[in-house]
Amino acid sequence: MLKPAPGRRSATALLAVGATLTVGGLAALAPTGAVASSHREAPLILGEPQYDNTDVYAFVSPDKADTVTLVANWLPFEEPAGGPNFYPFAEDARYNIHVDNDGDAKADIVYRWTFNSGFRNGNTFLYNTGPVTSLTDPDLNFRENYKLQVIVRKENGGFRQASVLRAQAAPSNVGEASMPNYAALRRQAVRPLPGGGQTFAGQADDSFFLDLRLFDLLYGGDLSEVGNDTLAGYNVNTLAVQVPTEALTDGDPVISVWSNTSQQNSAGKWKRVSRLGNPLVNEVVIPVKDKDRFNASRPQGDAQFLEYVTNPEVPQLIEAIYGIPAPATPRDDLVAVFLTGIDGLNQPANVVPSEQMRLNTSIPPSDNPNRLGVIGGDNAGYPNGRRLADDVLDISLQVLEGELVGNPNDFGDAVNANDRTFGRTFPYVALPHSGSAVNAGTGTNRTGATALTGGAYTGGGTSIPVLPVSTAALGLLTLFAGAVALRRRGTAAGTQPA
Repeated sequence: MLKPAPGRRSATALLAVGATLTVGGLAALAPTGAVASSHREAPLILGEPQYDNTDVYAFVSPDKADTVTLVANWLPFEEPAGGPNFYPFAEDARYNIHVDNDGDAKADIVYRWTFNSGFRNGNTFLYNTGPVTSLTDPDLNFRENYKLQVIVRKENGGFRQASVLRAQAAPSNVGEASMPNYAALRRQAVRPLPGGGQTFAGQADDSFFLDLRLFDLLYGGDLSEVGNDTLAGYNVNTLAVQVPTEALTDGDPVISVWSNTSQQNSAGKWKRVSRLGNPLVNEVVIPVKDKDRFNASRPQGDAQFLEYVTNPEVPQLIEAIYGIPAPATPRDDLVAVFLTGIDGLNQPANVVPSEQMRLNTSIPPSDNPNRLGVIGGDNAGYPNGRRLADDVLDISLQVLEGELVGNPNDFGDAVNANDRTFGRTFPYVALPHSGSAVNAGTGTNRTGATALTGGAYTGGGTSIPVLPVSTAALGLLTLFAGAVALRRRGTAAGTQPA
């Protein structure tokens, strides 16, 4: 069993990897670039949100430690009141979650969802014709069904494909009048799997939390644009599966995970159009000219993106805007985070470097989770997998700015938690925002109010609480957030499925 490295500086295991991997050696090993929390990250996918992965999560289930939960989200920035047709999955898409359990950068297990949907009554514009109290309620006019398949690599290199389940997805949360107890509808959409485990398909609150004004020249050029959860109030479409750990592993407790979407063209051919593994790289590491190519690629071909990992752009921008020196390149410390896993924590035996999210399933859930994961001394969190509450924006910024190479820092966006409380049981994602809520999205870019962390959502149209703030108070909060965001501490001691 791999032993986690303890303490705030447990990430020094990364330094050992970086010190032993030279750029020449990395090139010989054919390593990867990286992928992202891809909210509108690449030119081609902008016009096809139904196929756009937004985030991937992989973690040992907190209430069932002998199981692993895999979550992948699609269709970013769903405005809750976006009717009359709301947000179905695409019918000409394959939505996949891939698992590599031997470190060779090839999928050994694929969970694949395909959808078909339609209206019961075409003589109305309504998504539902009355209050909906169950998934089989006649008033639910639009229904969405799916088939879940499990595709397993055989010893001879071929694949065995099985249809595991046919079920109905949870509908979009139209509003209180239409769906007076949405939580009950969501519970009905959680379905058991043959052989153990369960799955879910449907709408959810967007679990990712951050201030996206990062793209306005890194928070306004003067840190005046931090502290607002830009994704507050928006929903996504979620696919999740929870299975016994032994069903995913093959001798080594470390698994590697990524998701992708394949779209069927007019000739009936399937083409990869979106791909997602680790968060916050395709958006801010892969340059525009290669983003579409990355989305269409597979992990074993990631050597072509190596230079963007070892010479990332973000530290250069921070140096140009704020005068904070960028860590020296090549950034071999980032190789362990994104390409190989961390030696002694979540690096597979005989690993082939490739961009995948790596999870050591032998590390139990934390009794006291730290939002900063491994660099916060909590080895059950990112980059050892990714939990819903891991603050991957702060973690990534701190690592990019040299946290692992002798430049300790407290970089961050002053958004430290999701706008809604996550669930304690599968599928764990927060319930979606109701379409009946006024100004459901509470980001300052939409309503001029500052979002607070919301309590547990119990169904219906409960909106996120907001706190109006005076100009003077907002100024003080901005100054404080800016100080936190950039305060620097002193230096411390065969063929695969598409």
